[in-house]
Amino acid sequence: MIPDEATADLHAFFDRHHAELARLAHLLTGGTEAADDLAADALAGLGRHWEQVLRTGSPLARARGEVVRLARAGDRAAAPRRRRTAPAAGGGDVLAALQRLPFRRRVCVVLRYAFDLPAVEAAQVLGTAVGTVERRTAKGAAELQRQLGTRAADGLLGRRNR
Repeated sequence: MIPDEATADLHAFFDRHHAELARLAHLLTGGTEAADDLAADALAGLGRHWEQVLRTGSPLARARGEVVRLARAGDRAAAPRRRRTAPAAGGGDVLAALQRLPFRRRVCVVLRYAFDLPAVEAAQVLGTAVGTVERRTAKGAAELQRQLGTRAADGLLGRRNR
């Protein structure tokens, strides 16, 4: 059991970051209903060892990492069905285009562009090398550009029209 002060800190952390973590879950899974639950599950999992999480000095990175881990587990189960049913991107259907990216590329694109994390922070969340994040982000961005067209992808990826 964690002390009352740590419990209060965990609740404050939940209140402060739940919406952001649910948005991350939504972009990774494509599902709005499950996103809140996935974010709450991630935070509950961290709560079981909250004092240890606090000692890492980066509880938000740990929380994002837990959301990614849970989303990936769900993605593996849904991947065969999604490949059979996902329509081709058209009309700027960004969420559908994201869902067609391989999960590792998708998470890098989402962390780098939707959450504006530097590659170093994204690598910390994912527990991988910075170069890996950069490669996956570049490949994911290129694939989105192929699916959505240059203008729509540039808007998503924060690029200015040339």
